[in-house]
Amino acid sequence: MGNPDEKPDPIISDYEIEEEEDDDEEDLEEEEDDDELEDDSDVAAPKVRGNREAEVRAAKAKMDNLFRRMRTGTVPLRVHNVIVKGNTKTKEQLIEAELEAIRNASSMQEIIEAASVANFRLRELECFDSVNITLDAGPPELPGTTNVIVEVVEAKRPFTGQIGTFTKGEAKSSTVEGSVKYRNLFGYGDIWDGTLAYGFDRSAEVSAGVYFPRFERLVTPVMARVSLLSQDWLKFSSYKERSLGLSLGLFSSTHHDLAYNFAWRTLTDPSQMSSMSIRRQLGHNLLSSLKYTFKFDKRNSTVRPTRGHAFVSTTQVSGLTPDSRSLRFLRQEFDLRYAVPFGFYHTALNFGVSSGVLVPLGRGFLSMSSSLPERFFLGGNLSPVCTLGGPSALWGFKTRGMGPTESRRQMRGNSNDENADPTGVDFLGGDLAVSAFADLSFDFPLKFFKEKGIHGHLFACAGNIAKLTENEYRNLSLPKFLESFRSSVGAGIVLPTNLFRLEVNYCYILKKFGHDNGKSGFQISISAP
Repeated sequence: MGNPDEKPDPIISDYEIEEEEDDDEEDLEEEEDDDELEDDSDVAAPKVRGNREAEVRAAKAKMDNLFRRMRTGTVPLRVHNVIVKGNTKTKEQLIEAELEAIRNASSMQEIIEAASVANFRLRELECFDSVNITLDAGPPELPGTTNVIVEVVEAKRPFTGQIGTFTKGEAKSSTVEGSVKYRNLFGYGDIWDGTLAYGFDRSAEVSAGVYFPRFERLVTPVMARVSLLSQDWLKFSSYKERSLGLSLGLFSSTHHDLAYNFAWRTLTDPSQMSSMSIRRQLGHNLLSSLKYTFKFDKRNSTVRPTRGHAFVSTTQVSGLTPDSRSLRFLRQEFDLRYAVPFGFYHTALNFGVSSGVLVPLGRGFLSMSSSLPERFFLGGNLSPVCTLGGPSALWGFKTRGMGPTESRRQMRGNSNDENADPTGVDFLGGDLAVSAFADLSFDFPLKFFKEKGIHGHLFACAGNIAKLTENEYRNLSLPKFLESFRSSVGAGIVLPTNLFRLEVNYCYILKKFGHDNGKSGFQISISAP
């Protein structure tokens, strides 16, 4: 067995094979050596040393022969037993569920590979400070077998806290979040957390949730979360949104995710200056939806991709309750990314295309109005390089800074709301959105910048949103949609940190229309790392 004082390897901490020698002649020689030791201790000492050296040489030769066989062919080996040690609180079935591949392995190579994967998955549970997997010889009467010994050290501090910057896919904005977690409360690898988040778009969220990586016989993680969300859109669209919701994770795997969302939502206008289209949306409504996400990401980095590709498809269907206030719609988003390395100064070209469509469900759906919070809005302080999931940001345009607008109601006297937009229009969003970008990143020649990851980039982006519902699709054509694309170009410096990715850019607006809120000049973008 391995020395417990030695530091374990991050993949497989120890590997040993002990073989029992059944050669009668060798046993007889050892007995004769013992007799000689009793008769003459002075002569026995060198013989014992010689025997030990011979045993070491023989063991080394056997190991060399084993590794040679492993390199040239399959070494048959079966798992006789799996022994778990060190779990005082964690349920043994949780650990054994990650070891199923080891039990089914039929060769040394398969066992080593399965042990490596199991070690990684056990560490991912965040329940253990260390995981040590050891292979030992099986019973003498069962040659060609091994015992797998899994030794874990449970986390000494179940409470953890963290703070960071994240990207909210629903709001298309960045948030600063602080959270507290308690791990492994019931021994199922469960993680309980409470989170407080504040967004750069004046949004705030308080939520609490629980996550079970495996529960009883379920093969997929189980997640439940309760949240209270408040968002202030008075400055852009003359309304405030408050939502109390429940989210249940139904299925989750490497590439697939299915979740159910239930929320009671309220839209209000404290300023009493909203346009007619916004006033029609005010009040209470119920969101009951299924959301399916297919995602694969083969890029070498999410912060600064230099090679690889990624694709995300998100489908949301709402209206699963018979209540008349239930929102009924179909929302579909696509996002495709590709990174091409150039081979010098860490230079790479990233480009992406994303699109989305929102359609109400029901008879005469194209004459109906779509739900305001579900519409697409472009612009904001996000970097398109870091936002994977659908149409979102455009460099040079502010939050909800483009697209269809409508004049606000004119009030006599001065408005008491300090967030009122002096331009006097509400941005309404759209039911169809398309955006694209290209980003050329490169290292600076200075060593200090390379060590800190600070680099430069040149970029260009374009996008557009349009309204389809309320019979507006009749006024839309492909040439008209393409002609009304907004676009911008620019250059900047990227400063990656542990909390966020900071971009200081100079943007030049190539094309904008009417009340679009975009201008040339310096802009700071903050995105999740």
